[in-house]
Amino acid sequence: MSSFIRSQEELRANLFSQIKDVIDGAEAESRGLDSEEINKINAIEADISRADEAITAAKRNEERMVEASTAAKGFIPVAETNTDEAVLRSVLNGESRMGNFEFRTLTSSSSTVPTGFADQVFMAARAVGPILETSEVFNTTSGEDIVYPVMSAYSTAELKAEGSALPSSDPTFTNITLGAIKYGVLVPVSNELLTDSGFDISRVIAEQAGNALGYILNSEHTTGDGTGNPNGIVTAAGSGVTGAGTAGGFTGDELIDLIYSVDQGYRTRTTAGFMVSPTAAAAMRQLKDDNGRYFYDIRVGEPDQLFGYSVRENVHMAAVGTGAKSVIFGDLANYKVRLAGGIQLSQSSDYAFNTDVTTFRAIARADGDLANADAVKYFIGSAA
Repeated sequence: MSSFIRSQEELRANLFSQIKDVIDGAEAESRGLDSEEINKINAIEADISRADEAITAAKRNEERMVEASTAAKGFIPVAETNTDEAVLRSVLNGESRMGNFEFRTLTSSSSTVPTGFADQVFMAARAVGPILETSEVFNTTSGEDIVYPVMSAYSTAELKAEGSALPSSDPTFTNITLGAIKYGVLVPVSNELLTDSGFDISRVIAEQAGNALGYILNSEHTTGDGTGNPNGIVTAAGSGVTGAGTAGGFTGDELIDLIYSVDQGYRTRTTAGFMVSPTAAAAMRQLKDDNGRYFYDIRVGEPDQLFGYSVRENVHMAAVGTGAKSVIFGDLANYKVRLAGGIQLSQSSDYAFNTDVTTFRAIARADGDLANADAVKYFIGSAA
């Protein structure tokens, strides 16, 4: 921690103490705060806000410096820039540069794919499943375990007669621990293809690596059991509604019951919605009222809706069936995904030198869990 941040935190602590002194003085005299005291507290709170902003800005700058230092390790910036396609082919022509960086043989600390290429891969990863889009994603520069505190119960107040002692009621906190589980793929590309293809080969490679990583990340964060892998959102969700129909199907009324099985504090958030398997999405689209009008609302360029809530289709959720969790509902952003170092891309012409192949490597380290099981509930088909 820098001395500047430490000084601002000490300043903030002193300001909190000043507010406490004003309030304690009024409490000791069994009176309310007068206008002068209120003005003093308002001024102190303004100073606290400025200190908070200064601390936030300083911490953000420190994080950027760490990220820049990590990204720059092993690279020498140059002025020249090239397209991704030209960059990939330049390696085979004996040039010493890869995009904006000096080209080096792949090592554990080297990444030789330009930033624009990495952005393509991340977007492709998001496209193969909704988890990285609906969840709250944290990016960290390192991979040590991170403990996130979670408030599981609020303080409670009681009705008390005049002069009666007020009860003490502390909020209850639990926590979730997110690690950095590694996923990766190698994409070998023949040097003839890199040299001779007339299409955007870098985009093809990006899509291949992105789909491979995105597919497994979506799968793991959907139904992972938390043992050596993420605790998936379906696994972590609480019990909402058990279907009464046969073959695991659901009715519109049962989906409404599922909505209201989730606390109002979660279901009224803008991030609340359904996540469903493909067969559940098809069943939803067929729900009608007594006049044959469909409830399902198809949207263009945004998620479809049912009963005013977004519907996200997830290929890794269970198909509609007996005992199957084919639908979940709740605050989908309550599921937290931790990415350590983002998606890392590297390439090597030496790995498969004897086959005249250039190998591209994509790695992601991630973990995830639902912060509160009450935030998301599942519908499970009946066992009949």
